[in-house]
Amino acid sequence: MLKFRFFEHVDMAGTEDTLLLAVLAAESIHGRAGICLDACFQLKGRVCAIEDDKAVGRTIAQVFTGFLAREFGEDAFSVVRLAAGNRISEAA
Repeated sequence: MLKFRFFEHVDMAGTEDTLLLAVLAAESIHGRAGICLDACFQLKGRVCAIEDDKAVGRTIAQVFTGFLAREFGEDAFSVVRLAAGNRISEAA
């Protein structure tokens, strides 16, 4: 699982929009059923967690990271990989 933390200057409404755009992009690749069955992500406060143990999650994370870097800059957020077995409920 990947955990994104956003610094204070980052617009979180824009970040949420960017996450949803990344999910739509992943849906174009994996289909609606793939998103419904395999996508797991959460944006809470200044933290976003994405489970990337399946192809759908990896795609969402890759697209989200690229969009964030372009929109806010690479210094607007940090990303860490949590130990295997962590779930979304434990990430925030």
